[in-house]
Amino acid sequence: MKLNLNVLIVFTFLMTSPFYAQEDEETTEEPQGSVIQTLTPSKLINKGQFDIKWFNNLYTQTKAADDNSNVTKNLARETFFTSTIEAYTGVSKNKRINLGLILEIRSNVIRDRNALDVFKFDGAANTARSGITSVAPSIKFVPFSKVNNFSIQSAIVIPLIDNEFENGVFFDQKGFTWQNRFFYDHTFSGDKLQLFAEINSEYNFGEELEFGDNGNSTQGSFANNSLRLTPGIFLSYFPSSKFTVLALAQHSQLIDLGNDFEQNFTALGGGAKYQLTDELNLEALYTNFVSGKSSGLGQTFNLGLRIVI
Repeated sequence: MKLNLNVLIVFTFLMTSPFYAQEDEETTEEPQGSVIQTLTPSKLINKGQFDIKWFNNLYTQTKAADDNSNVTKNLARETFFTSTIEAYTGVSKNKRINLGLILEIRSNVIRDRNALDVFKFDGAANTARSGITSVAPSIKFVPFSKVNNFSIQSAIVIPLIDNEFENGVFFDQKGFTWQNRFFYDHTFSGDKLQLFAEINSEYNFGEELEFGDNGNSTQGSFANNSLRLTPGIFLSYFPSSKFTVLALAQHSQLIDLGNDFEQNFTALGGGAKYQLTDELNLEALYTNFVSGKSSGLGQTFNLGLRIVI
């Protein structure tokens, strides 16, 4: 199944055009509380505001599941660090359109190197790669004016790398990806409990992965012609409006649409967020991959900063 990338890009942006014609609608009343409590990923910012997030994810593994979900332990350690910068600005008076850009920087080390070696960014031959891997123009919008706690984020991920594998070290996906994320949140009576749900869908383009005589991949992506669906649910408890602890569960399913490769994994975890100032908040998360198929079964350690001005 092959889709025309240009058609998808045009469709993504055209489907939001009706919202520009509705900018004169009444804006909703500003909610009370801190940013971590009121400005979840489901909510958009006002025209002229900026929402900037720096999120860091360190994934490390010493075990993996094969295509029959059989687990092998005590493997040579592999660690993958991803630093993501997301920047959005409001462009509509009714808080229904945000435009932004997403940038990813990666550092990966394999062959039993220490997990913290990803922060050396040394690019050592046969064991490490690092650099900027992708950029993604993005749009967030609220499709229904009376449901401001449901939003969609759509982005085209543009790869900036020459090959996925070099001397056996995986870097990032080579193919273009069309990503759509669906966000919803609900705050229960009393403002102490909040439920946040997300479904992330990614259609992966590209040619079939091929290797040259030197063992480096020459073209294509391991995930070409596939659809990844990742639902997730997060339950947060607020002892105060400036502090929350949360539990999370996610499942990711890579569906084969022509490349003869399928993959899945399930992760459980938890974390906390704290509102440092009126504009700046800090978050820390941990997840453990508890099951999978054709997937690593590691752990993630995550740290993020977000500023809304």
